[in-house]
Amino acid sequence: MGKIRNLTFRALPNGTLFPVEIAQYDPWVLREALHNCIAHQDYTLNGRINVVETTDSVLLTNVGSFLPGDVEKVIRQNAPLEIYRNPFLAEAMVHLNMIDTQGGGIKRMFLAQVRRFLPMPDYDLADPERVAVRVRGSILDERYTQLLMDRSDLDLQTVILLDKVQKRIKISKEGHKRLKAMKLVEGRYPNLFVAGGVAALTGHKARHIKYRGLDKQYYQDMILELIQAHGPVTRKDIDTLLMDKLPEILTEKQKKTRIHNLLYDSSLTVRKLLFCYFS
Repeated sequence: MGKIRNLTFRALPNGTLFPVEIAQYDPWVLREALHNCIAHQDYTLNGRINVVETTDSVLLTNVGSFLPGDVEKVIRQNAPLEIYRNPFLAEAMVHLNMIDTQGGGIKRMFLAQVRRFLPMPDYDLADPERVAVRVRGSILDERYTQLLMDRSDLDLQTVILLDKVQKRIKISKEGHKRLKAMKLVEGRYPNLFVAGGVAALTGHKARHIKYRGLDKQYYQDMILELIQAHGPVTRKDIDTLLMDKLPEILTEKQKKTRIHNLLYDSSLTVRKLLFCYFS
């Protein structure tokens, strides 16, 4: 692991002029991930354990299924595994202080990333015979990082939900309600982003508006002004006018659906003009 570059970058907490220096990786996290690969590798498959370094992350993989089945379940239980694929190897690694018989290593990896204000480890279990974990060593969303700096009171489950939001991973409706109640996110489910209050704290007001979008009346007034100024217009003209002004978080298809709804919900004046020009 000593060959992996571990650079240092700086982040500036709110209310201070002094930046915090953060190393890309916590050496313990990388070792724990590697030791898990060694202890839980299915050696009957004659596969390899791979460690791949990129500019902003380290990917570790081993062959064999993930016996607990679900990473978040492991974090919630925070208990030793009931089944070890390689019990004698695991026991030897315990005696060498490479792994902990009490379990909880994965949860501690996540907590270590929280303390360093960085994204959570990404576990990819899509292949039933392969486990891949990516440890990120860079900031994905500055608002997420700033939020962790400002809110040390957030529990791990809440941070995991926020991490999914910053990675554009769909969360459950229950998770959305939880974050919404804490005023940590905004947006229409499932297109969520950091809440306005947090954006204001972190100095991302303009970016927040780009994610949230503007008031419906603003868009309708633009459509009305276009029609009054240029006469007959097509739907393509309206799309051209509004596409780059709608929230950045939306896909092109979602933006077109939003425009359709704006036209359908427009005021009586706009609808009368549209009827005249489109009929």
